[in-house]
Amino acid sequence: MSLHVESIGSGEPLLLIHGWGMHGGVWTDVAQKLSEDFQVLSVDLPGYGYSRDVGWVERSDTHHGAGSEDGYRYAQPILQGVVDQLSAQFPETLNVCGWSLGGQLALHWAAREPAKVRRLVLVTSTPCFAERDDWLFGMAGEVLAKFADELEQNHAATLRRFIALQLRGSENERELLALLRERLFSRGEPDMGALRGGLEILRDADLRAGLAEIAQPTLLIAGGRDKLTPPEASYYLAQTMPSARVVEVAGASHAPFLSHPGIFVEQVKSFLHE
Repeated sequence: MSLHVESIGSGEPLLLIHGWGMHGGVWTDVAQKLSEDFQVLSVDLPGYGYSRDVGWVERSDTHHGAGSEDGYRYAQPILQGVVDQLSAQFPETLNVCGWSLGGQLALHWAAREPAKVRRLVLVTSTPCFAERDDWLFGMAGEVLAKFADELEQNHAATLRRFIALQLRGSENERELLALLRERLFSRGEPDMGALRGGLEILRDADLRAGLAEIAQPTLLIAGGRDKLTPPEASYYLAQTMPSARVVEVAGASHAPFLSHPGIFVEQVKSFLHE
């Protein structure tokens, strides 16, 4: 079964990959503006939005702690499974823009299939979402564990809390929160397997070891007020990847493409036209 994809505009293809708990509709406003220059492809990841019935790769053991070697080893099949589905859906070479969890998928895809990904735009992304002994720019393991526990009790309320956390401190926070809450379930509720799998990627995946091999030109868009993936994570990526640079959006938190769409579109267009 195919993933749901919305295509707008013409020209060089640009794929937009959403974050955890959302769907491709989150990009609607900036997709319209980007379509003036590109063929913009907004995908619903497996288990999300109109791709809700597309199978999600699940792992059998979910009890490894954040940062453990076993945790990363067991997260790999989930990460690779989603990337395989994206690669099958999009056989042509394209530019890839990933937000948050979507950024980790984009990083993994660029590393595994460098001929498929021409350029990368990583929005408030990180190679390692969870805090580690040697990584201080991530979310505390106990906070992620609490999200996982609350997800099983009331997934809708948990997703609403996650949205609020993403926007905390942003300019226009109240308006953005209303917008995201309106869009959250506009394509139906996501599959629980997809929500669990996405949280496991966020908790366990650590992509730092392979960053030096990702040679594609990369634009890193960071939110100056981001509490989930602080700007330091983007600067680390820029220092570690061979051809990456950072644009930090002052006043933005975890969703700069919503809070500062003009800056976002301008930076993406300029980068992709280089």
